[in-house]
Amino acid sequence: MKYRRLGRTNLNVSVVGIGTWQYGGEWGKDFTQKEVDAILHQAKHQGINLIDTAECYGDHLSERFIGDFISRDHRDDWVIATKFGHHFHSNFERTRHWSADEVLKQLDSSLRSLKTDYIDLYQAHSCTDDEFNNDDLWTMLDKQKQAGKIRHLAISLAGNTDSYQTDRATDVGAEAIQVVYNRLDRAPEEEIYPSAINQDLGVLARVPLASGYLSGKYKPGATFTSNDVRSRHDQKETERKLKLVDEIAYHELPEGVDMASWALAWCLKHEAVTTVIPGCKNEEQVISNAKAADLHMVSEAHPQNVNF
Repeated sequence: MKYRRLGRTNLNVSVVGIGTWQYGGEWGKDFTQKEVDAILHQAKHQGINLIDTAECYGDHLSERFIGDFISRDHRDDWVIATKFGHHFHSNFERTRHWSADEVLKQLDSSLRSLKTDYIDLYQAHSCTDDEFNNDDLWTMLDKQKQAGKIRHLAISLAGNTDSYQTDRATDVGAEAIQVVYNRLDRAPEEEIYPSAINQDLGVLARVPLASGYLSGKYKPGATFTSNDVRSRHDQKETERKLKLVDEIAYHELPEGVDMASWALAWCLKHEAVTTVIPGCKNEEQVISNAKAADLHMVSEAHPQNVNF
């Protein structure tokens, strides 16, 4: 595994992390603690130290799975990133809660769920610009940093084309951003990444496998069960993406390299990107994802040998 400094923070994070939305039960599978333990044990074995979760992946359900695991492991070995701003009610249904008092309650709930005294990276979760422009909120969060409940603040962007919040990240004390970025969606390269580089912000690239479409598992015509969030995607757009993935696999994928590892390494080649946070449903996917770290280094040392 390789590690990078996350922006201006003192955190060194693995270039491949673990995304955990799936633990909330909205990706076609309900997880058990035993299954989550196996995934996170394998992640640690692979050198992964970053776990990204959120308050609304289930009603703190993902956080509780993670908290149970790290309470039996070494907490300081992990960089835990979670988020605030929403409350989960049922599959695909959430309400928004952005006042300073509401977010403070969310923070305390996340700390209890994660069974920890501090959160390494606390992220505003897909807020609107109006919700972002709230001095009381950022003042409260700064006080929580001073109290030791939060180590660093970040912004998990709702969109990946409008740089408004990224441009103002330093002003509110944020040291990193999270944004959708993958081979099918390169929009952050235009405005968001230049702003992040200029401010020395860490960048967590989420959905790096394009909701699994870049995993190599799905072909044009694939369908998803009703309890899988992908069943809510526009069918024509899904079909277009899967056809594009087929073309990418044919024209860009090096021989002998699996699609998922290549897609993650593709993200990591951009100078703005600190880490990728793919979801994974089993240990085998953790191992496959972790290979991207070495594949990325090969591409840097021998660019003629790997087609990016």
